[in-house]
Amino acid sequence: MTRISLATLLLFAVFKLHAATNVEWPAYGGAPGGGHYSTASVITKDNVNTLEHAWTHRSGDFRGGVQNLGEELDMQTLKTRPSSFVGTPIMVRDTLYYCSPFNQVFALDPATGEERWSFNPKVNMDDEAITNCRAVSSWVDKKQPDAICGHRIILGTLDARLIALDGKTGQTCKDFGTDGEIDLTEGLSEHSAMEYSITSAPAIIGDHVITGAFVLDSNRPNVPSGVVRAYNIRSGKFLWGWNPVHPDHPQVDSDGNFISGSTNVWSTISVDEKRGLVLVPTGNSSPDYYGGDRQEHLDYFSSSVVALDVNTGKVAWQFQTVHHDIWDYDVPAQPTLVDLTIKGLTRPAVVQVTKMGMTFVLDRETGKPLHPVSELPVPQQGAVAGEYLSPTQPFPVKPEPLHQLGITPDDAWGFTFWDKNSCRDKLAALQTGPIYTPPSLKGTVFYPSNLGGHNWGAPAIDPKRQIMITNTKHIPVEVKLAKRADCPDGLPFPQNGSPYCVIMTPVVSPLGAPCTAPPWATLDAIDLSTGNILWRVPLGTLEKIAPWPIYHFIDGGIEMGGPMLTSTGIIFIAATSDGYFRAFDMDNGNELWKAELPTSGNAVPMTYVYQGQQFVVIAAGGHFTSPLESADHLIAFRLPNQTK
Repeated sequence: MTRISLATLLLFAVFKLHAATNVEWPAYGGAPGGGHYSTASVITKDNVNTLEHAWTHRSGDFRGGVQNLGEELDMQTLKTRPSSFVGTPIMVRDTLYYCSPFNQVFALDPATGEERWSFNPKVNMDDEAITNCRAVSSWVDKKQPDAICGHRIILGTLDARLIALDGKTGQTCKDFGTDGEIDLTEGLSEHSAMEYSITSAPAIIGDHVITGAFVLDSNRPNVPSGVVRAYNIRSGKFLWGWNPVHPDHPQVDSDGNFISGSTNVWSTISVDEKRGLVLVPTGNSSPDYYGGDRQEHLDYFSSSVVALDVNTGKVAWQFQTVHHDIWDYDVPAQPTLVDLTIKGLTRPAVVQVTKMGMTFVLDRETGKPLHPVSELPVPQQGAVAGEYLSPTQPFPVKPEPLHQLGITPDDAWGFTFWDKNSCRDKLAALQTGPIYTPPSLKGTVFYPSNLGGHNWGAPAIDPKRQIMITNTKHIPVEVKLAKRADCPDGLPFPQNGSPYCVIMTPVVSPLGAPCTAPPWATLDAIDLSTGNILWRVPLGTLEKIAPWPIYHFIDGGIEMGGPMLTSTGIIFIAATSDGYFRAFDMDNGNELWKAELPTSGNAVPMTYVYQGQQFVVIAAGGHFTSPLESADHLIAFRLPNQTK
């Protein structure tokens, strides 16, 4: 063997060893079926408390200021309010990719955070009402991965485009659609720009790229279609569209557009390549809080988990989590795919958390519950004129609910007798009762609220231990309907075209605290094989919100975001309005580490191993539920004294 061939062999061996040390995070949820789980094992319970700042990347692509959740916003204010940075990066083929609130894409060196390239789709933000970009998606051509556009980064934009970028250079892939992009407004009824946006990462399965869309809440009944569409990822050719209308009803209108008013799929889609399934979480039909005028074909797939055939878009099965949803309890989180052993039988499962704080565990092949679900009677009184109610709703027997299901004046809480009595009076003046008490002219307290319970950041699941970790909100909200003649101008949720508009207000005391007992946020662990709660701990504090010393005595603050898990049994989560990033012990919920962020980190964190070093990354840029400043910090942490 010559010296040259020996050197080549040694270099190849070193390259293979280096590649083997890398652990990627190739999709928003860590995997095409979600789970927010990584096999990375460099960071352990013994060393996590030594994590330190590694690097920060700042895009400059944000709108600063402090949000005000209680502010009644008109449409113009919506377009100028501070941005929300909820992006979770992906790490694929030695590069980190993420999107900013305004859809710029950045490619970074995973070790240093140094910018390799950026792409600006030039979205006109004056036309947009929302600033969410949860993630980009990645596709690698198995035959020619190193060719131009052999690795594609797929971006969905707020102005309804699907764009393919070359992973190496950030240049558009000209063979995709028209000059690298697809106009997703084609096939939709007439609408304004702010009514239709892509906010979640498109799903990738084989050579298919699949996307739904966010459709503006509670604006009008005939909003653009919530169609889910599949395209060829090489050419951008349209493959199929599934419009969530009754199977016996036409999917398109006389103009060839997808029927408007159908429920949308705004959250993250999962895929099961082995079974050729696309798992979609649907929203509730528009307008969200009044369904008296809804046609049955538009309500049929509302607030459901639906499995579609990847080749045809046809429905394989459906499970509805809320019947005739008038509470905006749409399915907010990615359906999480995991194999579960229940009563000795192992089955491919779909785990679906909900805004109600309920978790449905379904058979992935049939959609039938793997843990029992009961149809139970729900309130039938208190609805506005013209409304109708489902007599029953599905309640999972297991897993146990992670939220109190309803509220009465006896649940009032306060720092003092004075504000507790004020909260009691406030609750007594409103319509209260069990979950699914309908919206009313008097004002109905939603508890769980329409923010959850759970939302888009949950859950994380350890597939080996079959344990789910989720963050749960416990804050009451008043939802009040008003007759059309009494509706003020400029409401963000006008429900135009229906008899009622809607006004939403957090139910808080004169001191500004929620009128229910803390903790107002919890971190929860459930054994998915038994459905039992393993532990619950408060998540966050009132630091930076309440004055000293009050925040020392109250645990569990306002949160929005989600958790991530590692194989070493560590939970990472930011989410809280106190602006900390924390690590918890998966076995008991004990806090192991925390770091103060420049502002709240309202995104799902991710982790990866690159050149033997494990990094944990969180976007710290605020959210409309956070009282802290909006910003643009993408921050990485790692263990100290690591060498390349």
